[in-house]
Amino acid sequence: MMKTFFHVEDIGNLNKAIEEAKEVKANRYAYQNLGKNKTLLMIFFNNSLRTRLSTQKAAMNLGMNVIVLDVNAGAWKLETERGVIMDGDKSEHLLEAIPVMGCYCDIIAVRSFAGLTDREFDYAETIVNQFVKYSGKPVVAMETATVHPLQAFADLITIEEHKQTARPKVVLTWAPHCRALPQAVPNSFAEWMNAADVDFVITHPEGYELDPRFVDGVQVEYDQRKALEGADFVYAKNWSCPGVKNPSNYGQILSKDMGWTIDSEHMSWTNNGRFMHCLPVRRGLIVTDDVIEDERSLVIPEAANREISAEVVLKRVLESL
Repeated sequence: MMKTFFHVEDIGNLNKAIEEAKEVKANRYAYQNLGKNKTLLMIFFNNSLRTRLSTQKAAMNLGMNVIVLDVNAGAWKLETERGVIMDGDKSEHLLEAIPVMGCYCDIIAVRSFAGLTDREFDYAETIVNQFVKYSGKPVVAMETATVHPLQAFADLITIEEHKQTARPKVVLTWAPHCRALPQAVPNSFAEWMNAADVDFVITHPEGYELDPRFVDGVQVEYDQRKALEGADFVYAKNWSCPGVKNPSNYGQILSKDMGWTIDSEHMSWTNNGRFMHCLPVRRGLIVTDDVIEDERSLVIPEAANREISAEVVLKRVLESL
């Protein structure tokens, strides 16, 4: 029974989930009866390309009706805080909006990024947990303040499809960026890789340590070259300071060291490694053109697998209704 999808434990046995993903990918229209006369409501507090398209396509594969709501474009501006006097530009409170949304659908999928100013608010998943509490419907995370499980599941599917050894070495490496980004993608990637049968290593500059709830027991190597040596898969991603060691630094950019940018020299330290990134990617900051355009790059296959991860998740939720 799957009523929410936020963490790797929600998917259950990973091997079974991977096998189910293979079955779905081989015949992605085989389960249309599950979604007949069922509606998915997709709610976006933030911009989206892959998540929007892949999740909607997955729902359509399952025969579902799909409603897409952009909260910041075409809907009333929503207040999320309790105890406020609503005399500003926000006309409706989330606590009324959520149960109303639940009236119109069978499953709710939510995308809401971290604000990166209040660590306690973000890491409590204040917004999406209100959907869980007040909607009365199963809730699927399409990226939240702290997690992006549909991406991590798609990443795992991609690694399983392309690995050359039974237990490949997978490296999550921080890379520089011009903006402060959330930790949702690296958090989920770490959580899922930690649960998978891979040799997993994280490398980043001092101060970028991810929250222990996502990286419990994972090897952290601060020397990027040492981390990349012998890697079969290199997953590059920027994230801002998670504020684990110093909460006052939460959401800040502590480094812009271009020496961490993945280029051909970095990839030469690997075991003929495959390059991965969730997209969108800032070329020249995260990765150089030659690496992302190389035949060893997996950014398009992993993006394509977003449809598959979403379909497996929605299929399981439908089976739980």
